[in-house]
Amino acid sequence: MKTIRKTNYVKNIFLVASLFAGTAIFAQEEAEEEKKPLSISGTVDAYYRTNLSSSDVGSQAPGSSFADESGFALGMANVIASYEGAKTGAVADLAFGPRALQAVGGDAGVFVNQLYAYWNVSEGTKLTVGRFNTYLGYEVISPAANFNYSTSYLFSYGPFSHVGLKADFALSEDFSLMLAVMNVTDENFNGTSGSVPGAYSLGAQLGYSGQYLNFYYDGNAKLGFEIDYTGGFDISDTFYLGLNAAYQDNDGVGFFGAAIYPQLATSDSFKIGLRGEYFAESGDYGAIGTGVEDSSVFTATLTGSYSIENLTIKPELRLDSTSDDAFFDNDGAASKSLSSFLIAAIYSF
Repeated sequence: MKTIRKTNYVKNIFLVASLFAGTAIFAQEEAEEEKKPLSISGTVDAYYRTNLSSSDVGSQAPGSSFADESGFALGMANVIASYEGAKTGAVADLAFGPRALQAVGGDAGVFVNQLYAYWNVSEGTKLTVGRFNTYLGYEVISPAANFNYSTSYLFSYGPFSHVGLKADFALSEDFSLMLAVMNVTDENFNGTSGSVPGAYSLGAQLGYSGQYLNFYYDGNAKLGFEIDYTGGFDISDTFYLGLNAAYQDNDGVGFFGAAIYPQLATSDSFKIGLRGEYFAESGDYGAIGTGVEDSSVFTATLTGSYSIENLTIKPELRLDSTSDDAFFDNDGAASKSLSSFLIAAIYSF
């Protein structure tokens, strides 16, 4: 019996030691995971597009930004490096390709989509300085963050990015406030190398439970004044409704409009969504391409979204209908409408 008790005693010692060792290894692994403030992410995308109501010759396309080539075409590739410390951090977002060229331009072949540092001054206050994507509008530059692959007119003719200083305030669990002083929209420089030297802009955003009222003003230096509402509601577990409306004016010339984004998840891997948009010009704004003052356009865009691992495939049908002739049909005659189809592939990492 002594031998058995001794053996059990030794087994117990080994068991306790193993538990301590396992706990120590697990704690070490957790500590190593917590010591990774640097993260790398990004996307790449490409697409095929064709016109249904007219020839592809001449690359006729809607007047909105991006996805405007016929046949096979490239979107963009972007790489985002994010460093997050205890109270401070930084983000460097580099983008390349045709979509990046339209959205952010480029200096010496390097396309900086975002480049900023931030400081969490307190639990409810955050300061950010540098270049950051706009706070106005429902859609964004990166196709991975949009439901539709093509973009709206409201997004295309509002700001893309800003360079400046902004302060975000969490006023309560539901209310938030952002205030900013910036260069005029989409200008990296404010001096003689900028297109509007010496001009600044002011920005503000008031948020309540996922609904945002946005303001931009630059004294008619470039964009002028814009007010924008962006929000959405979860109607059910599978149905979401996004909303966007905006008004912009620069000394009597500008635009206004509204868009709805109903989206339905039919399974874990497939969703279908519609964008219905009305966009109207004030004066000779020139966005739609009619050459006529006070033109308007209605667009309906039906998009499917199928995801497998990190790859998303988006087939899309789009109809643009304008108040005046802006397109041409299969016979080369002037037309007030254009229908098109595209399929895009987006990979996120």
